[in-house]
Amino acid sequence: MNAYSTLRLVIAAALVVVAVLVLVAVPPARAQGNQATPSTAGAQEDPVLRAMLVELERSKSQLKLENTSAPYYVEYRVTDLDHYDAEALFGSLRFETRQKVRILRAVVRVGDYHRDSYFRQGLGMVDILSLDDDPLALRQTLWLATDRAYKAATEALTAKQALLKQFSTDPPVDDFSRAAAIQQIGPLVRLDVDPAPWREMLVSATAQFRLDPQLESLSAEMKFEASNVYFVNSEGTVTRSGHSVYQMVVNGSTQAADGMRLQRSPDFLVGSIAELPTAAQFSALTAEMMDSLKKLREAPLVEEEYRGPVLFEADPASDILENVVGANLLGQKPPPEKPGRTTGSYGGSYKNRVLPDFLSVLDDPTQRTFAGHTLVGSYAVDEEGVRAMPVLAIEKGILKTFLLGREPIRDVPESNGHGRAAPSTPPGPSVGNLILKTTQSFSPDQLKKKMLDLCRQQSKPYGYLVKTFGQSLEPRLLYRVWENDGHEELVRGATFEDLDTRELRNDLVAVGDDFLVSNRWGALPVSVVNPSLLFDELGVRRADLTKDKLPEYPPPALSAPR
Repeated sequence: MNAYSTLRLVIAAALVVVAVLVLVAVPPARAQGNQATPSTAGAQEDPVLRAMLVELERSKSQLKLENTSAPYYVEYRVTDLDHYDAEALFGSLRFETRQKVRILRAVVRVGDYHRDSYFRQGLGMVDILSLDDDPLALRQTLWLATDRAYKAATEALTAKQALLKQFSTDPPVDDFSRAAAIQQIGPLVRLDVDPAPWREMLVSATAQFRLDPQLESLSAEMKFEASNVYFVNSEGTVTRSGHSVYQMVVNGSTQAADGMRLQRSPDFLVGSIAELPTAAQFSALTAEMMDSLKKLREAPLVEEEYRGPVLFEADPASDILENVVGANLLGQKPPPEKPGRTTGSYGGSYKNRVLPDFLSVLDDPTQRTFAGHTLVGSYAVDEEGVRAMPVLAIEKGILKTFLLGREPIRDVPESNGHGRAAPSTPPGPSVGNLILKTTQSFSPDQLKKKMLDLCRQQSKPYGYLVKTFGQSLEPRLLYRVWENDGHEELVRGATFEDLDTRELRNDLVAVGDDFLVSNRWGALPVSVVNPSLLFDELGVRRADLTKDKLPEYPPPALSAPR
């Protein structure tokens, strides 16, 4: 995860009365009689929620600029993070950090649900809350952030109204959808774990660099995080939810004789300590990665051009599902100057076929596990205070709906519980647990046989088997599978000509029964569940990769004293 920088505020300006403006925020009162009554018993007992609710009530009753509308909606979101990170390099600990931070995001909306100020500077204010549970310290920061957010919202509404005069949307779509108020106080999660055993795994695993003199880099990293999210709004919603994520990753890098840089980064990403690897498992993962890099150094380059059958194992297939399908299921509202349903490739495919008719796609954040594995993309309430909902976005190949937060789009006027956000960012539609469903599937051996049958039909001497991706859907482990005897030959330096929504709609011919849980952790934790995918025709070509010069002189002798 990225480190979150502390915001430096100049608070004196918030206390100045200027010309016709009246100071809109009244400082938090020190008398206990100003305490508001929280919505739930759990909130009453939680000092963070209690402070948020007290300031929310004051904002609702006192937030008003002269000659300007009062807010119609206010929300506070606080993310309490406890993050541990350590990295080992070449058998030694490189760094170790522990960070605790509370990030506040305050949003004030002026206008109404149809047209409001949520635009540019009106997207909200971010600040850092005290780690101590001192009620006055918490409320002081909430008060100042609210004041700034309101003033910015009034300016944003004026700018938005001026912009909208230049464009027309037919039919008009509301800016914000209504949502039922909920009260749900979940248990807090804590990072109560001694990291020493896993830290030692990093050191031990990366000491294996001594076994390969041509390995240029071998590092391993662990990231453990406990996150508690507090949310309240002026509609009456009060929620608290906790999530934990644990990741261990090993990174290796080497170069082929022609200078091509070769890298791999396999990892374990789980939702509980019990699912983390043992020392033997992490060591074996490292050894397997090192062996694959050695083989890649010796592998031939791909042919210049190929178009034919390609089989993706479940691991790389999860990247295709997330990046090509999931990304286009997000109901992102286009800006006023770009009319359309959404910003993605599926914007013009509503109620039309986007996948073969034997496939459906479900996003279900309420599902906690799959085949005994924790799904890190699960959650009960999203970052807009809406209950998570299972959404069958694609049914029998037909696009039925989009994943949506509280910003409506054409044909989808309400949230379906997918308004998610990283701690300091505005919420937006996001995948939770993306699950591919099929009415017909084949074993891995049957899929491989189908690929070879397609090669014979197309008079191809081989097909391609992809076992893992790197970044941007670039194959890291790619094999030619020869039609005559089925043997596999590792190759390197490939890229795909087209791997987009058209190929998934028209060229995906079969899927496996080898469903895999793939947890990933970018801006948000997400889970993808899917099997292998077989395409009857894809273009593969040699990538235009910059080749680095090899090191000018050899590394230190591996037998040198430590």
